[in-house]
Amino acid sequence: MLYQIVSLLLDVVIGLIGGACLLRLYMQYQRIPMSPQSGNPVGRFIFQLTDWIVLPLRRIVPAVGRLDTASLLAVYLLEVAQWGLLWLLTGGLRNPVALFVIAFFGVLRLAISLATGLLIVHVVVSWVQAHSPLAELVDRLCDPMLRPVRRHVPPIGGIDLSALVVLLALQVGAIVLTNLQATALQAL
Repeated sequence: MLYQIVSLLLDVVIGLIGGACLLRLYMQYQRIPMSPQSGNPVGRFIFQLTDWIVLPLRRIVPAVGRLDTASLLAVYLLEVAQWGLLWLLTGGLRNPVALFVIAFFGVLRLAISLATGLLIVHVVVSWVQAHSPLAELVDRLCDPMLRPVRRHVPPIGGIDLSALVVLLALQVGAIVLTNLQATALQAL
């Protein structure tokens, strides 16, 4: 029971902070203004939630082009910490390499969850408030995922099904990722 409670709490906390780090990485890659002066409340939230871990890492790990490697490293370290704590609760680690492998897959899983969440928000906001500042932000974040699909899947009856296709692809990706993780852990 203690393991389940700690696991749930860690999933929520690490998911929130790690997801914010990935969103920070993605928003910076897309060159979406996030500074407090930009008036972007999502950007301010992300900065406040992630500065404590990203800024110190930025002193050690420089950005590579538009890729904020400090944010990416922050997510990975959070995943390592989460799985390390959970394994300590179960009596320790049999193979330390497995911790780093499962953390890698945790980052990928978190990225799929973030993309899925963004697409769901995109669909809901487009139905409810298509001309809000949040809608513009979510459109800019989702457009790179939807644009290639829109070229091949035209709207049917005026309804854009590209988000549905991408969501389906993300779920297939999650299934493949789970199987790859199981295979990698068995090999260790």
